[in-house]
Amino acid sequence: MSALERVSGPEDLNGLGRAELTELAAEIRDFLVRHVSATGGHLGPNLGVVELTLGVHRVFDSPRDSLVFDTGHQSYVHKLLTGRKNFETLRQEGGLSGYPDRAESVHDIVESSHASSSLSWADGISRGYSMTGQTDRHTVVVVGDGALTGGMAWEAVNNIASDRDRKVVIVVNDNGRSYAPTVGGFANHLAELQASVQQGVDAVRTDRRYEQTLDSVKNRLKRSGPVGEMLYRGLHGMKQGIKDVVVPQGIFEDLGMKYVGPVDGHDLEAVEQALGNAKNYGGPVIVHAITEKGHGYAPAIANEDDQFHAVGVIDPVTGRSTATSSERSWTAVFRDEIARIADEREDVVGITGAMLIPVGLQKMQAAHPDRVVDVGIAEQHAIAMAAGMAYGGLHPVVALYATFLNRGFDQLLMDVALHRAGVTVVLDRAGVTGPDGPSHHGMWDLALLQIVPGLHLAAPRDEPTLVEELREAVAVDDAPTVVRYPKGSVGEPVPALERLADGVDVLARRGGEGGTEGARRDVLLVSVGAMSGLALDVAERLEAHGVSATVVDPRWVLPVPGSVIELAAQHRIVVVVEDGVRAGGIGSRIRQEMRAAGVDTALNEVGLPTQFLHHGSRSQVLDRVGLTAQRVAQDTLASVLGTRVPYARPVPVDGGPELPEAGGTLPDGVEPEARLPRPRRG
Repeated sequence: MSALERVSGPEDLNGLGRAELTELAAEIRDFLVRHVSATGGHLGPNLGVVELTLGVHRVFDSPRDSLVFDTGHQSYVHKLLTGRKNFETLRQEGGLSGYPDRAESVHDIVESSHASSSLSWADGISRGYSMTGQTDRHTVVVVGDGALTGGMAWEAVNNIASDRDRKVVIVVNDNGRSYAPTVGGFANHLAELQASVQQGVDAVRTDRRYEQTLDSVKNRLKRSGPVGEMLYRGLHGMKQGIKDVVVPQGIFEDLGMKYVGPVDGHDLEAVEQALGNAKNYGGPVIVHAITEKGHGYAPAIANEDDQFHAVGVIDPVTGRSTATSSERSWTAVFRDEIARIADEREDVVGITGAMLIPVGLQKMQAAHPDRVVDVGIAEQHAIAMAAGMAYGGLHPVVALYATFLNRGFDQLLMDVALHRAGVTVVLDRAGVTGPDGPSHHGMWDLALLQIVPGLHLAAPRDEPTLVEELREAVAVDDAPTVVRYPKGSVGEPVPALERLADGVDVLARRGGEGGTEGARRDVLLVSVGAMSGLALDVAERLEAHGVSATVVDPRWVLPVPGSVIELAAQHRIVVVVEDGVRAGGIGSRIRQEMRAAGVDTALNEVGLPTQFLHHGSRSQVLDRVGLTAQRVAQDTLASVLGTRVPYARPVPVDGGPELPEAGGTLPDGVEPEARLPRPRRG
């Protein structure tokens, strides 16, 4: 039996000797490479925290002691050590989550995969333990991959440090990177700390007697009058100066926290000693561990871009992708077009939050390195800074994952929109993203953005419209603009039959008097962005059942184009198809605009439920929530036939009385197949 097979829980680690632990670490790395290469996932971060996670579980007692992983993509080793070895289903529907998940284990606490929030959790958990008398319980945070570039982390550190008896241990996994190399002043400071420090120094400084002695000397000198006060200030200043020369950890201790390290995060014995010192101190401590992302796997180390931060299916030996698809991605379209725009306009600047390559700004940066700013994991700062850059005469393009817009919403509302700043926000991975689960679905943006006054929101359906709408967005200099698109392949272009005067594209007219313009039509399908394929499929299915349909793509869904309202008045029912939450989404906004214009056509919002959607492929998640052509067509047909709310507007008989209630007798001379029944009432 291998060392890994003998471990089914953290308690099994205690009986292992040094040689067995070394063997276990090697087996874990081999396990991760074999399994993650087959499913895809966050490989590099987990290869870098093997010894660190072993040390945490050997020194602390989970779940009695609470372990919190910031972002959580580096929790695969933790999953293995807590008995979860079914990695064959990693990130697949019904299988193991790619992040901590309370439903999987009592050892998991924080499920959110948004960075920089773990220390606030630790502050809250430790306060809870302290206030309820559970003073023997520790709270341990593993934070890294650039999470300390997020301001929220420092707000939490400021509060944790205020209580010297709080049993919080913050393990800084310093690999010098977030997705790519970490940027900013704090990252530079951590780099300065990567000189070796004698373990004995840390052991003395984390001994309570050290603090007690210092306090005693301080109090005696202060009580001895002005001379003693001056002597204390002089000695204290000398102490601080010497410390900052020998161990420049001042940024931490200036906040009132003990600092241990830096330690070699791949030396398990050193890691355990540092963590043991921190645990025994009994107050808030920072343990600074130097690790290497992708450690032990040559293909990851050789990949300078991201050291295999996240991979698809790869060859475990070479690390090369085994994907055969050559389809162009939405991100690639943006990458190429924003680079062209930057070549043409010197005022256009790019901003990203530690995601230069994933959002597609690397090509622009290569050509114009002084015009692309990576702010680290700091979306709030990115958007507020963009407002300032617009005031300074630039046109910023802030590229984010849609799920991370949530964090900068206040800045978009109050700093950008209120000041009518010409800022463009580009949202990648909007809608359902798939295997990364509820924290990564970009499904909230449409509901959030439609309440921002003056905001213009574009949802391209294909490559040509993305190129077109991005250029239209950066041409606006007196209001915020947003361009959003999903994850994955952009697919084939979806041509329009015609473009209306206000820019709305008519994609199809199916059924109804030969499909000619001006014919009475039953259903107006309003497709939001990449849902155009589904909407066209629905129209075809409706036509097969004798129901006519018009499919339109507003292109700019906010403000709602006037022609959409006019078309709504010419149809019996409107169906808005979007890949955001239905509650407060684009369908809801169109309904409001229709009512304001006196249009009483029934409207059905088709989108995502207001739920946290578990991981699975995009198609699996959409099928799970009923966002498929078959389901939408069935529901729409039922509305037209009057068997499902909302009921379609009744069809009057030309020159004669309206049709009777559904199920009643048709008027004389009216053929049953010629007219659809009006809906039931009540």
